[in-house]
Amino acid sequence: MVGRRSVLGAGLALGAGAVLAGCTDDGKPDAAKPFDPKDWESVRAQFALGTDVAQFGAFMLASHPAPVRDAINQHRTALDTDTASVLEHAFELEEKARTAAAGYLGDGVRPDDVALTDSTTMGMGLLCAGIRIRPGQDVVTTEHDFFGTHDALAKLTTRTGAVVRRARLYDDPVAANSGDIVARLKAAIGPKTRLVVVTWVHSSTGVRLPIKAIADMLATVNANRAAQDRALLFVDGVHGFGAVDLAVAELSCDFFTTGTHKWLFGPRGTGLLWGRAWDAVAPLIPSFSGTNGPGRMATPGGYHSFEHRWAVPEAFAFHQAIGRDRIAARITEQATRLKNGLAGINTVTLVTPKDPELSAGLVMCSPKNLSPGEAVKRLREEHKIVASVTPYDNPLLRFGTSIVTTPEQVDQVIKAVAALG
Repeated sequence: MVGRRSVLGAGLALGAGAVLAGCTDDGKPDAAKPFDPKDWESVRAQFALGTDVAQFGAFMLASHPAPVRDAINQHRTALDTDTASVLEHAFELEEKARTAAAGYLGDGVRPDDVALTDSTTMGMGLLCAGIRIRPGQDVVTTEHDFFGTHDALAKLTTRTGAVVRRARLYDDPVAANSGDIVARLKAAIGPKTRLVVVTWVHSSTGVRLPIKAIADMLATVNANRAAQDRALLFVDGVHGFGAVDLAVAELSCDFFTTGTHKWLFGPRGTGLLWGRAWDAVAPLIPSFSGTNGPGRMATPGGYHSFEHRWAVPEAFAFHQAIGRDRIAARITEQATRLKNGLAGINTVTLVTPKDPELSAGLVMCSPKNLSPGEAVKRLREEHKIVASVTPYDNPLLRFGTSIVTTPEQVDQVIKAVAALG
């Protein structure tokens, strides 16, 4: 039988122990190879990803690094061995996840304001289904958002009758600029706009929006509005979270939804929804997390993949051991190298802005002589490179530079894309 005290302490003990372990070639922990968070090869060794291919699609759904794998396995074993005893401590284990998330979100963020979810899309759905919209109020979003955002807002319209307008923030993504983005969004906001929904980094083009500048613009718009009439800023942050060296608290948005299983490489099927204006939202699903704090009330109840949710603290600890700034710099270095290389190939058109302030780890291009799908197939079969196709009406060839890729592999990508012809 698993001891209750050992179960409750599993997360913290594992976080301290597993981060010190390296990995063997098969991805298993190896005590003889201490993990050095300052060494990028040591960081990459924490993943069980196959080394026979260059993993430029790893951002989609995380491969778990060793500390996260170990935490998941320990919680799973405990649940399988003595489920009832473990569930007695479910609240404490969930609070560790919520507290770890709040600490990563930035100074001043309270655990009470963090709702735990299964994904970015779940957070988007919870907010759009629960936001209080008065008759005559409307919503502004953009043409560039993920279909899940557009669908969540369509359901909001069905529920409330509120009009949803879509702004076009740029015509040519590679030439996008902050001033124009903010001006175009401001032009779409009306006197009755209650909610502005945007995506931090567009998975369709790789454009990163200047969220703080947008928030500052909205502060001016809201200056003479009553509290119940303020235009609230809601951000889908998943492709910036863990890839950009900015804490959510620095963005000045009102709500933020993200999965932790992309650039953070956290447990698959985990995410969060943070807010600082929860009085504008009605909880949608009964919560098992208590009523002490709006984030807990907004956390959907029921039974979840607890072994994954309870392993979230290890993901934050792993990321913070490496350093948010170092990770962002590593991603930017590789993305810039890749964009510069792709821009010099006459058989593709670079789509993502070269400016690192207007992009993150996603890099898109458009092949001129073959479809993106065919390019992805040939890159894997002929060059052992994993890429992806953007899931939008105008598909593009997409790469993600991250902590599991290297500058040398970026050069491999550039050479391979040029060879596609």
